[in-house]
Amino acid sequence: MTREYGVGIIGCGNISAAYFRLIPIFNNLKVIACTDINMDAAKARASEFGVIAQEINDLLANPAIDVVVNLTIPEAHYAVSKKALEAGKHVYSEKPFVLSIEEGEDLRKIADAKGLKVGSAPDTYLGGAHQYARHLIDSGRIGKVTSGSAHVLGPGMEMWHPNPDFFFRPGGGPILDMGPYYVNNLVNLIGPVKRVIAIANRGKEERIISNGPRNGEKVPVIVATNVHAILEFENGAAVQLTASWDVWASRHQNMELYGTDGAIFVPDPNFFGGTVEVAGTDREPKEVEVWDHPMTSKNYDFEWGRQANYRGAGLADMMNAVSTGGDYRCSLDRSLHTIDVLTSILKSADEGKAIEIRTTCTQPAAFGIEDARALLR
Repeated sequence: MTREYGVGIIGCGNISAAYFRLIPIFNNLKVIACTDINMDAAKARASEFGVIAQEINDLLANPAIDVVVNLTIPEAHYAVSKKALEAGKHVYSEKPFVLSIEEGEDLRKIADAKGLKVGSAPDTYLGGAHQYARHLIDSGRIGKVTSGSAHVLGPGMEMWHPNPDFFFRPGGGPILDMGPYYVNNLVNLIGPVKRVIAIANRGKEERIISNGPRNGEKVPVIVATNVHAILEFENGAAVQLTASWDVWASRHQNMELYGTDGAIFVPDPNFFGGTVEVAGTDREPKEVEVWDHPMTSKNYDFEWGRQANYRGAGLADMMNAVSTGGDYRCSLDRSLHTIDVLTSILKSADEGKAIEIRTTCTQPAAFGIEDARALLR
């Protein structure tokens, strides 16, 4: 029988609703309690989802909670995760889980000493579409991957988020906010990164919030919002990554990988589902039917329509590893490698030179149909 682990959520802001709704679909997880620096927000979420609201120290002392999901702002991720580990709780954090290698290694030291696990979003690459792309690459459908491109482009987060300040502060920007989705998926598809080189700038010194109760309020921009990088992978592939919040329109595909025998067109790594296309030596991209993967099913209503959404899959996989003693895909090693890649991109842009990546990791195990079914109720 699968053991059910108690979950405590710290941070009850915009993204928390998805976690409250989706954690219960996994057979080894149950949300017990939540907290927030604003206890009114915690009480509102607790009432909405039938859990209890507790002050942070009470939540961390709650014996029914085995793992903390850290949904605070990026600048607070390290401190909150450290406090949770010191309280004896496993930790799964929203991205970026730390802002430096040193912070990540400090969390590793505490976790290892206490026999705890640390994991981090994003887990969208566990979705059926991305795993099908992985299956096609592993099966040799396009030959050896030699190059590619990835684009995350838009006009900015102030258009829709009611409190977008943190997006433009350290830990934010398109590289550290959206970059994890793309780098995680690239590591999933072709393995770890060896070195990077980049340039960056920012289009505006301030942004104007255009929604919600703060509509019209100005937000200062501290970080780069337009970043262009080349990633050299350990397998020799070179992939261009462009991440910008200074783009009003684009026709770029989210992700394309080019191999010796063809090309594969991968859907937006920000989501679990989407269309996968493949071209062979005929040079004609054709949509391929995605396999019957349970995390392909459209199960979640967004404002723009129904989509596949399985946030929490990485958490469930991590807690399964607590039971089995095995590896887990959104591991500290892989998450820290992603942070190393992203912070090295920003360092390269700042210093004007290529940066060798200090960390490495193994390519995560493929997350197939039976793997996914084993975690769902």
